[in-house]
Amino acid sequence: MILIFHFISFSAQVENENEYKDSIYITEVEDSHEPFKVLHAEPLYIDLIRDLGARKGEREWNLGMGLIDNNKFDKYEALVEYEWAPINRLGLEVELPFSIYSSADSPGTKLNGLKLAAQYTFLVSEASSTSMALGYIHEFEMTEFKNYGKGKFFTGNVFNPFFVAAKRWGNNFHTLLYTGPVVHQSFGSSSSHTSWEINSNFHYMIAGTRNFIGVEFNKSIHSGDFDMTIRPQMRVGITDNTMVGIVTGIPLNREDQRFSSFLRLIYEPKHKSTGS
Repeated sequence: MILIFHFISFSAQVENENEYKDSIYITEVEDSHEPFKVLHAEPLYIDLIRDLGARKGEREWNLGMGLIDNNKFDKYEALVEYEWAPINRLGLEVELPFSIYSSADSPGTKLNGLKLAAQYTFLVSEASSTSMALGYIHEFEMTEFKNYGKGKFFTGNVFNPFFVAAKRWGNNFHTLLYTGPVVHQSFGSSSSHTSWEINSNFHYMIAGTRNFIGVEFNKSIHSGDFDMTIRPQMRVGITDNTMVGIVTGIPLNREDQRFSSFLRLIYEPKHKSTGS
């Protein structure tokens, strides 16, 4: 009986300590001496331009590497990404995404394009732990490496306005919706094609840390065709300002591809407070 009492007492103590650690970490992010910001877990594959409610001076570097097992050939992905907040609540981003192929009968290896993006958080609600944002991504598509000097360097544009809504439930549970149309317009063509991207996310942040486990549901609708890839994922802190994200992709139907994997290295330089 005494052992049971001590076990219950110890369990309650651990739970209280974890709640305390969670409160400390959330307070660090939602510092009342700066413009208020709600802590949200950010998805790892389709990530945000900057944290929702970004504060002036925040910066982040991302390096990403991935493998997609297609039915006919493998595709390797890589990206370099820099994001920053020039003013409160506005995030900007520059990204260079690469596609690399090893098979002779596959598309040519290339720098996909130059991606420029902006995201503004127009709602930050302390009472409901909710944030909402509007954003826009513009990509200047580029030709394959083998075609450099043989024709057009830029081959088209991709237009992608989007909407983000996120809510934290208590200290640990996070949900997020990221959605909008993606319009591809090739140079020399009067037609364009549009798909709708609907990305819903659920994450659980480990008590007292920035580590989380979760899942993305990346859905796409194009010409009546529906595709979805389920992406279980986890994020682990390495140092105070460096984290690594690990993602697995499982397509709902396997028309074009099978499983995929993705690794994201995140480096966030320390942010100096700018005051309110």
